[in-house]
Amino acid sequence: MTTVARVVLDSPLPQLDRLFDYRVPAELEDDCVPGVRVKVPLRTGARMSDAYVIEVVSEGDWPGELSAIETLVSPVPVLAPEIWKLARAVADRAAGVASDVLRLAVPTRQVRVEKAWLARDPAHVPDPVDAPAVTGYAPGVVEDTLAANGRAAVSAIPHPVQLEVEGGDPVWVPGWAATLAQAAARTVAGERSAVLAVPDFRDLTDLERALHALLPSDRVVRFDAKQTNGQRAKALLRARTHAVVAIGNRTAMYAPADDLGLIAMWDDGDASFIEPRAPYVHTRDVALVRAAQSGAALLFLAHARSTDVQRLVELHWLDDVTPLRAAVPKVIPTLQQVSAEGFAAQARIPSSAWRAAREASRTGPVLVQVANPGFGTGLVCADCGERAHCRVCGGPLGSPTHGAVPQCRFCGALAVGYRCPTCGGGKVKPVGQGAQRTADELGRAFPGTQIIVADGSRPVDEVPTKPVVVVATRGAEPSTPGGYACVLLLDGERMLAREGLRVQEEVLRFWTNAAAKGAPGAETYLVGIGGRLATAMALWKLDVPAHDELADRRELLFPPAVRVATLTGTEQAVTAAVEALGEALVGPVLGPVPVEDPVSGSTAGTVRAIVRFPYAHGAEVTATLKAEVIRRSSTRRVLPGGNRRRAAPTLRVRLDDAEPFSEV
Repeated sequence: MTTVARVVLDSPLPQLDRLFDYRVPAELEDDCVPGVRVKVPLRTGARMSDAYVIEVVSEGDWPGELSAIETLVSPVPVLAPEIWKLARAVADRAAGVASDVLRLAVPTRQVRVEKAWLARDPAHVPDPVDAPAVTGYAPGVVEDTLAANGRAAVSAIPHPVQLEVEGGDPVWVPGWAATLAQAAARTVAGERSAVLAVPDFRDLTDLERALHALLPSDRVVRFDAKQTNGQRAKALLRARTHAVVAIGNRTAMYAPADDLGLIAMWDDGDASFIEPRAPYVHTRDVALVRAAQSGAALLFLAHARSTDVQRLVELHWLDDVTPLRAAVPKVIPTLQQVSAEGFAAQARIPSSAWRAAREASRTGPVLVQVANPGFGTGLVCADCGERAHCRVCGGPLGSPTHGAVPQCRFCGALAVGYRCPTCGGGKVKPVGQGAQRTADELGRAFPGTQIIVADGSRPVDEVPTKPVVVVATRGAEPSTPGGYACVLLLDGERMLAREGLRVQEEVLRFWTNAAAKGAPGAETYLVGIGGRLATAMALWKLDVPAHDELADRRELLFPPAVRVATLTGTEQAVTAAVEALGEALVGPVLGPVPVEDPVSGSTAGTVRAIVRFPYAHGAEVTATLKAEVIRRSSTRRVLPGGNRRRAAPTLRVRLDDAEPFSEV
């Protein structure tokens, strides 16, 4: 009887995105198991392709003679069955190719790591762990959700929490990190694994510190972008040995797990969760698919939830879990922009906020959030006032420090010897106030107090509890044990003045995440903002803006009220794809309009159209669009002399991309 292996090829070509049958030679039958890497002939024996074995059967579907597997690359099964199932579903949801997803899930082969894994003691069993209570919420609410494998949108505890460490000093962690760590520890105590995804390295450090306070180190496996391929490969194999907590960024959601019991995300609205590589699937969508496949509990934690999660709450697909009201921070909106103190006025701080910050700075750290890094928000000609732009890309020029060489904020090019194209002047001056200029003004307003600047070029992870003033750009705010004594949120109007579909969501995230770094009972001043956003912040009713925003998008048929697909290619290909979708669409097609080809950079003949469709038609639409992509990719054309070659793809599809709506 012939043993047949069904394999998936490591190829980005959509026409090869299916399983292929290969005969398993007799000498490979013992080691050829699902998940191992192999090399197989493709079309001719001289052309070899990497592949993963998906399943091994006694008979194949092909009635003719099968080609044999050429080589077993490694006997270690690196592709877990549940990860293949997840990759297949994620690719189908995005009209993409499964091998593109597998490149995110499985690192390249590391021989030393595989040898060490094969030499391990398979009988080793880690010590059991205790199941802690999830504090900060009504007793039993989160625990019952975990026990029932439920799904919930959890409003995070908006202040730091102290966790007791057995045999060590207590540690301070953000409230959300404490909740995730407690939930994950309860899951591991039941000998089930957990997968936790966070946006960036600061969040990952906070979460890892919280987990190590509750779990032994061998129960925590880290996946992140800073790891080498060897470290990723080691983490991949460790996650399959026993019940662990897999933590990391986007790729952590593809971590294999032994009996998965919990899937959780912190701050799913963060743009870091948008995958920049094909098939461009958001980590939140991967979590939703994996939860449906595994039956594990699903938690989305945030201070200000995204409209995507709000939609699921309003559909009653997610439960709404809120912390105890005693945890709500004290947020004070103020529209006053003039201070009695001159230096504080230059730093854009109202008198009431300045007095509170000055008093707080005598006993502890004060956080000041600003919109932009550098000395100013931009540069203008000192003679005529014309805005200074980069000669390379046309982007705005800025200055990281006062008197420094102007530098483009877009491409980073230095504008040495800049001359104004309008008047020919060679001098520029800053306009607006960035983090560095704000720090200079605060240094005068708070004499004798240390000023610390934290931004993308000067990252600061943690500041001491002594009296300091921290000026940080949005998202770069460092932590401090116990929390800040006072928080000032400046430049709110400037943050909201940007264009984009998700500007309000993002700004609320920045504000609430900064406010949550304050100590329990600390005052947070929201400067220059009024209306419904100020009211929502003051009452800490952050689901109200998300509900209102979602209602507006339902009227406009904007995501996430509907799903969208962006079609880019030749006008003929885009038009044919739109026609193939037929009655599955809702609302008018937006476009096609001429755009720059992302591959060639040319605008000749390249157009883009945006189509919208209900979630219920998702499978139908994605299957149709993928069929169109395959048809266009498989087309051959006749060249002079009678030669035939495959034409370049004339259609590209991206699902659930909300950015084009910012340009509509």
